[in-house]
Amino acid sequence: MTEETNETISEFKSANNKSLTFLDSELRKIRTGKATPDMLDTVMVDYYGSMTNITKVANVGTLDGRTLTVQPWEKSILSDCAKAIINANLGLAPQDNGEMLIINIPMLTEERRKDLCKVARSEGEHAKVSIRNNRKDAMDYIKELKNEGLSEDDAKTAEAEIQEVTNAFVKKIDALIDAKEIDVMKI
Repeated sequence: MTEETNETISEFKSANNKSLTFLDSELRKIRTGKATPDMLDTVMVDYYGSMTNITKVANVGTLDGRTLTVQPWEKSILSDCAKAIINANLGLAPQDNGEMLIINIPMLTEERRKDLCKVARSEGEHAKVSIRNNRKDAMDYIKELKNEGLSEDDAKTAEAEIQEVTNAFVKKIDALIDAKEIDVMKI
């Protein structure tokens, strides 16, 4: 294969890795019934006029499998952290004890677990669409190179490798979704 086709495949892999990373971050937002500090990664706190991630202004930890703690470095923003968690629509209700916020993670019902599995599958489908779009862009570029003089054999080899990479990434997505579904359904 030529240098251009190798570069195209390399860019294709890089774009797919970004899609996989995004899927992983989206799956981490889906609650599994156990407390993890990742649950609050999207919470933004009004910290002296600027919106700041809660992990930048407080220690977020777990007491046990069902309880999160948020201990701001400045007690004056304790109520701001509580408001931010409530406004993030995560379904969490922080309790203020004057020192830190304590958040009990409620048990998930069977119906809610099934709904969360559907959400996970939906996120997986979005990732697969992204992978397919990346494949289309790479294939189009290979066709463009073919029109500019790339040999038929090199074009076929590059297209076959792009399809192999696509299949490998789809398998990775399926594995991530399956693992998340097992995690969500586990009581």
